[in-house]
Amino acid sequence: MKVLVIGANGQIGGRLIKLLQQEGKHEVQAMVRKQEQADSLKADGVEPVLANLEDSVDTLAEAIKGSDAVVFAAGSGGSTGLDKTLLIDLDGAVKTMEAAEQAGTKRYVIVSAMQAHNRERWQESMKPYYAAKHYADRMLQTTNLDYTIVRPGALTNDPGTGKVSAAENLEAGSISRDDVAAVLAAVLEDTNTYRRGFDLIAGDQEIEAVFKN
Repeated sequence: MKVLVIGANGQIGGRLIKLLQQEGKHEVQAMVRKQEQADSLKADGVEPVLANLEDSVDTLAEAIKGSDAVVFAAGSGGSTGLDKTLLIDLDGAVKTMEAAEQAGTKRYVIVSAMQAHNRERWQESMKPYYAAKHYADRMLQTTNLDYTIVRPGALTNDPGTGKVSAAENLEAGSISRDDVAAVLAAVLEDTNTYRRGFDLIAGDQEIEAVFKN
């Protein structure tokens, strides 16, 4: 499977690329905005794709064309303004969904936020971010894509344990970025996760077993 990781320069995206390379099961592509980022990825054996989430849907469709799966792990980041939250986390995500459909790429995995689907659980200080994730996820659910929505809890840089808890609704919790990347890799070919969304935190179930039901 040829997998395009959008947000390849981010913390989860970068971890996912390295993990997919180590597994050796998929051909990995990485979408980045800058030529120096592309050069660095190419030096590491990853096929870079130069594109920007503020580009047109047609341009993004050209970037996605030929991929079997898209993983959207991009985000505007905490240091940007609400304009970028809107343009990247919401509109950028939706444009890649439209582009994937246009390019004929059916598999689409997105990194959302824990309880983004439940307005009553949104943190007051992060409501614009949650709103962006909420509506991006809702748009994804209206597409014909074989989507999976992964909603991780508070992210940490702790080493991964390979054990998680995943369900439609979970209480607050945290999870390492290593384990989020491992879940993204695990669900890629798992048809049990198609057209489903779930919260994700650290837990006691092995990643490979948690999605079998």
